[in-house]
Amino acid sequence: MDEFDSSNTVDTKTIQALDAAHYLHPFTDPAALAASGARVMVKGDGIWLWDSDGNRILDGMSGLWCVNIGYGRQRMSDAVYQQMQILPFYNSFFNTTNVPAVMLAAKLVELAPANFNRVFFTGSGSEANDTIVRMVRRYWELMAEPERHIIISRTNAYHGSTIAGVSLGGMAGMHAQGGPLVPGIVHIDQPSYLEHGHGMTEDDFGVAAAGWLEERIKTVGPHNVAAFIAEPVQGAGGVIIPPTTYWPEIQRICDKYGILLVADEVICGFGRLGAWFGSERMGISPDLIAFAKGVTSGYIPLGGVLVGDRVADVLTARGGDFNHGFTYSGHPVACAAALENIRIMEEEGLVARVLDDTGPYLNAAFKRLIAHPLVGYADSFGFVAGLNLVRSKGATVHDNEVFDGDVGVGMMCRAHMFEAGIIMRAVGDRMIVAPPLVMTHEEIDEMVKRIALALDNTLAELRSKALLPVAAIA
Repeated sequence: MDEFDSSNTVDTKTIQALDAAHYLHPFTDPAALAASGARVMVKGDGIWLWDSDGNRILDGMSGLWCVNIGYGRQRMSDAVYQQMQILPFYNSFFNTTNVPAVMLAAKLVELAPANFNRVFFTGSGSEANDTIVRMVRRYWELMAEPERHIIISRTNAYHGSTIAGVSLGGMAGMHAQGGPLVPGIVHIDQPSYLEHGHGMTEDDFGVAAAGWLEERIKTVGPHNVAAFIAEPVQGAGGVIIPPTTYWPEIQRICDKYGILLVADEVICGFGRLGAWFGSERMGISPDLIAFAKGVTSGYIPLGGVLVGDRVADVLTARGGDFNHGFTYSGHPVACAAALENIRIMEEEGLVARVLDDTGPYLNAAFKRLIAHPLVGYADSFGFVAGLNLVRSKGATVHDNEVFDGDVGVGMMCRAHMFEAGIIMRAVGDRMIVAPPLVMTHEEIDEMVKRIALALDNTLAELRSKALLPVAAIA
């Protein structure tokens, strides 16, 4: 379907006015949005979206890292409707359960690494990471080591926007608002080769970056450290893909000091990296895994924590009541949606396709963008990819000249992406994608074609404003 006529159903100006008057958006300046007017999305089909003005847009971000099976799946609508007809809701408190929650828990255990046999359900990834903070600290209380309460995370990591999620995350802009944060959480630098790896090979840098964890453990005292939490690939921080040497060394350090290893797989899980869980691609064995987003392909909110045997055995054998949970934990409609989503992914072989076929194809297509004058670096892993915009190229990636921050080249480029009919996210001067896992070779080519057009238009705007070196302008 190439066209969608919304003119008879949606009045853009009316919706924008109501939006500005009543809807407070996440991570948005309300005054700025009211002045420009929100983009009104009205339909999705496959990898495509339509707005209320009839524009057809290729969704390079899977909604928000989550619409893995693409839009418009009738089977998902049917599964949700059928469950609503049978049991639209019941809680999991007071010694009760429901069939979809139980069946989903069993299915997730089947898909997860061998040391996972228990699942705790939440409504989102933020709630999953809040749960992890409480679960980690409860574990060490039951182990008679309550002084082990410090959780180590990474700078520029994103673990949600609740108070615990913000505290775990390492984004300065979020830390600057709404403090004080949850105590007992400290950070180390992110494993960004571009940022920190000058003069080193990627392999050497990976080991060195992992070493920052051991340094921090020694600084705060090994007897005080409860866990280390990280995304296998940092998502909202800009698709930071660590060198292959990084995660094995992190695992070694966690094992050495006996601390829990927590993988935040809210983005990386459910096929995004070419495995059901990104930890498998990194060769690590976490004790806890946070999940959300792709578990339902975003059709219905759902999150949770896969609880490894090391933690689960202690909680179930020694803990009594775990005084934590949510009204919507194990929501039957959400769990029914997740079960159908997983069935679709299995039937269509999406995880293996990302690993063996479309993931490598995306990598090769993205690498071709390095030939563009504005692209100084491009990389990918599974179905996440990013490229860095630079003012001029040097002999190595560390010698590239970057733009001054006040140029705002990333946001400039993002505007041209929308004009070219492609959704791509800007994180500083890095442009990133996380497309639906159903994308074909032809659709990857179309996405990269639109990205190249937007890069050309960004280059033209920079030249018109004399924001490039003289040689580049000429």
